Amino acid sequence: MTNILLGVSGSISAYKAADITSQFAKKGWTVDVVMTKNSQEFITPLTLQSLSKKTVHSDLMIEHSPENITHIDLAKAADLFIIAPATANIIAKLANGLADDLLSAVALAFPNPNMPKLIAPAMNTYMYEHPIVQKNLLTLKEIGYEIIEPKESLLACGDFGKGALQDVELIVRRVEEEINKNNETYSVEYS
Repeated sequence: MTNILLGVSGSISAYKAADITSQFAKKGWTVDVVMTKNSQEFITPLTLQSLSKKTVHSDLMIEHSPENITHIDLAKAADLFIIAPATANIIAKLANGLADDLLSAVALAFPNPNMPKLIAPAMNTYMYEHPIVQKNLLTLKEIGYEIIEPKESLLACGDFGKGALQDVELIVRRVEEEINKNNETYSVEYS
């Protein structure tokens, strides 16, 4: 069974995480969801818990079991990691090795450097095109993240441009491609 770790950060498009979670679950994948505090202003953990049938994680300082360390356990269990939507804030944290919340801590804890990791940015066009954001995305590419480019659209602020979260269908397809590619690599290495 494939274990997907879905990170959700605080973009207006966080509501689309419900559809992403649902599509992943319909494919038979186990979905663990990690939400930032800000993402919970846009969509509730209960929504994603209902769709994933798993506890949604959001607080680095709350451990539900003294035998487990949540951010380490989530990272070890994942076959693929995706953040959708990924804000400029979470992209900057990952690019600079910050771990001040559960999502950024999980992102630093993967024991397998070859595990597929995807980022689906979502933000205002000017933010997305800012040289610092582009530099941070380049840094993430250099350390093995695949970027699912945002699309051009009318944005929540009223601007039109590149920055909207990519279509859910395309995100799901990219995740499936990564899983298939990873499974082929695994079967070739161990057959």
